Order: sequence, then structure tokens, then C-alpha cells
Amino acid sequence: MDVSTLTLTELRDALRRGATTSVAATQAMLDRIVAYDNAIRSYLTLADESALEQAAAADRRRAAGEDGPLLGVPIAVKDILCTAGIPTTAGSKILEGFVPPYDAYAVERLIAAGAVILGKTNTDEFAMGSSTENSAYFTTRNPWDLARVPGGSSGGSAAAVAAGLAYGALGTDTGGSVRQPASFCGLVGLRPTYGRVSRWGVVAFASSLDQVGPFGRTVADCAALLGVIAGHDPRDSTSLDAPVPDYEAALTGDIRGLRVGVPREYFIEGIEPEVEAAVRAAIEQLAALGAEIVEVSLPHTQYGLPTYYLIAPAEASANLARYDGTRFGPRVAGADLSDTVSRTRALFGPEVKRRIMLGTYALSAGYYDEYYGRALRARALIADDFRRAFERVDVIAAPTSPTTAFRVGERVDDPLSMYLADVFTLPLNLSAACGLSVPCGYDGTGLPIGLQLIGDTLQEARILNAAFAYETARPWHRRLPIVPAEALQGEWHADDAD
Repeated sequence: MDVSTLTLTELRDALRRGATTSVAATQAMLDRIVAYDNAIRSYLTLADESALEQAAAADRRRAAGEDGPLLGVPIAVKDILCTAGIPTTAGSKILEGFVPPYDAYAVERLIAAGAVILGKTNTDEFAMGSSTENSAYFTTRNPWDLARVPGGSSGGSAAAVAAGLAYGALGTDTGGSVRQPASFCGLVGLRPTYGRVSRWGVVAFASSLDQVGPFGRTVADCAALLGVIAGHDPRDSTSLDAPVPDYEAALTGDIRGLRVGVPREYFIEGIEPEVEAAVRAAIEQLAALGAEIVEVSLPHTQYGLPTYYLIAPAEASANLARYDGTRFGPRVAGADLSDTVSRTRALFGPEVKRRIMLGTYALSAGYYDEYYGRALRARALIADDFRRAFERVDVIAAPTSPTTAFRVGERVDDPLSMYLADVFTLPLNLSAACGLSVPCGYDGTGLPIGLQLIGDTLQEARILNAAFAYETARPWHRRLPIVPAEALQGEWHADDAD
């Protein structure tokens, strides 16, 4: 059995049957990382020794008759979530060398479920980006085409799962940073309802928008991960105190009578023809499975991009004020305190500086009402659009991204073009909805295309089942990327493996 080709739920079943061991599966992942990640560069830190120790402990627990939702399953974690004893940099030089003394809530839940933590995956600095090119360390490559980006900001997690370097992974989604990389890398990626997963231990970007979400090769993989990380956490004041359903049990595949809304505002000029064709074909497939297709309108969608890029930078400006050379990461000494703070904050990369300046300006005296205050009012209108739509439909279907994965370097000098990569994902984050991306085909060059399914507040089970029904009928996930042999050279790139 080649355990490296199994999905997360297939591996879990194999472990339960005794067909393989956690040590074997973990070693297989580590071997693949050494072989492939020099080309893909999905991991920032590889926790190889601790991962094998966790795997051996999982095998001993299973031998003693224990079980757990993810017992012995190797998982990767975006380097924006704190991990006790493993460096957490948020993809930034300003946190280089920072080793948290505690685990983020979502990581705690993984460990309690028996998961093996393989390491930390690359991210755009402080999760600010759509391509993982804003990482202060290196650019992650898309396993489907190494000349292209994997999306962002959770591009490292997406690339790791797509390349078979982890069975599942956690990312964060502030404006589309789970769904867009999932689309680019041919995965299922889910952004839960805000508050469904605690933000405790997540390095903050925009506190009213950030949300932890899972990546998997299949819908069932994502359902299994969400079932573990969802739940109430009193340490996070925004955490929802609501029962956690059995997401896997909800995957019946029966969507007869499901009302699927198609928003006219999501099929616009600029969308690639092959993307639109694939998404419309996927909607037709949902209809063939018994769903009722209803045209809906989200009239304030056009304001999503400017609204997001006022609110998110404003919150980032406040959150990142704490990085002053005193409490976290390196300290660049200066002539006095002000000079020290200035020199230390110069470690921020260009995109982070751009957003801090935008946010500081939007919050400044004389401009607060004109910019930030107006953005908050627009956000309420966008959220109301979704509320009204969900009075008529159960699920909204749309493209995840207007394009397939673009080339590395193609948009780095054009911030607006880069921001437009999230034009179909970020409106959801401004509302109380949840959403996922599921593969719905490939373009003429073989790059994946994603179908976005959006649900009302706490309706993750509903969108997961709709995605499962589609995936069962059209199993695009069975196609796997092939990394060219000439790219597999040298030893694993990181110097900080423990």
C-alpha cells in the first residue's frame, strides 16, 4: 500500500483497520517532503523528530485499544497559528525566531484528536496576500505548475496537501485565503462561519474577518477536520457557543429540492471563459442531482473590494502596532526608543507596510467617518444582501476565483490586480456566511478550477453535503499533480528542522 496517495479519511480508515501505522504514514510524508519540497517550498518549519514521536505515541494508543477522530493522521499547520515549541513567524522577519509557549485553540484540538503535527507551512506575511509571494522567506510554488502561484495567503498549506506532503492542513481565511488557494491547487477548502472556530492563538491580521479553516483533498477530509476544530472557546470573546454537528454524518449526497442561488454579480467581465464554463457546468450538475437553480442578486457586491481594503488594513494597523521590538521577535537597536521601534518595524515587508499605511490613514482624525465609517456601513449592506438571498435559497453557487493560478511574479508590481484575485471570496467575509471551494474542472493547460458554495450562518453541514454530492458525481479530486523529475534536486531547503 502506498500510503502517501491516500486521502485523510482513507488513511484514518486504514489506521483503524490496522492496514498501516501512523509511523509509516508520517515517515512517508517526511520522505516526500524531503524529495519534493525543495521545488514546492510549502513548509517553513519541519517538525520531523516531534512528528515521529507523536506518531509512535499514536500507534501505542491504538495498540492499547484507543481511538480518536484523527489519531495518527499527519497534518500541516499554517505558520499563522501558534504552536508550542515550534517556531511561529507569520511569514515575517519581525517574528523570526519566535517560539510560542502555547498552542492555538485549533492546534490544541488537533492534538487532542490525536493528529500528528508535521510542521508549519508558508504564508504571505501576516496573511496579507493572494499568492504567497509576500512571504518574507520564499515563494511557494503550485504543484500543478511550478511556474505558478498556489494562491494565498494559505498557499503553503494548500500546496502541501495538493502535492501529497500532508493529509490535511489548516489555513486562515480573512478575505478568501483558504478558498482561493484551494481553487488554485485543486483542493476542498472551507471558511467556516466567523466564530465557529476560535481565533485564540492565531496571529491577528484583521480581527473581525480572520477565521481558521481546513484544507483536504476531498469534502469528507474537510468535514473530518472541521468536526475537530469547531467549538466554543471562552478565551475568544467572538467564539460562538453553538452545538457542533456531525459534519461527516451530514454527507448523505442527497440534494433533491435544495435551492441553489446563482448571483448574477459573480459572472462579470474579466472572468476567464474556461472558469465560467466550468462553474456553469457544475451548477448544471447540481441541477441534474435534484437541486433547484434560482437566480439571485447580491447588489452591493461591487463595493466588496473597496470595503474590505478599508476595514482589513484598518484592523491590521491596530493589530500590528504591538510589533515594536519589545515583546516579540528580533529587536533592532537604535539611538533611542523611537529609533529602535522605527528600525524594528522596518522589518515589515512592502505589502504589510502598504496595508498599515492604508489602515492608519483610514483611521486618522478627519478621515475616519469618510473612509472607515463609510466602509462599515457598506459592510452592513453587503451582509444584508446575503441575508436577503438566504431567505430565498439554501446555498449560493459561484466561481471561487475569476482565473486559474497566475504566474509567479505576474502581479507583484500591480497591487490592484493582485487584490482582484479575491473579488469573489471577500464579500463572504464581510457577512455572517460560510463558504467552501470544491474542484469543478481544469482549464486547457491542466490548471484546477474551483466552484464556490456559500451557506448562511452555521450552515457548514449544508454546503459540505452539496459539495459532497457534486464531488461524488464529478470526482475531479482523483486527478493529482505531477511534479517534474528535474525539479527534484538537493536536500530539503529549511535549516530549522528540529
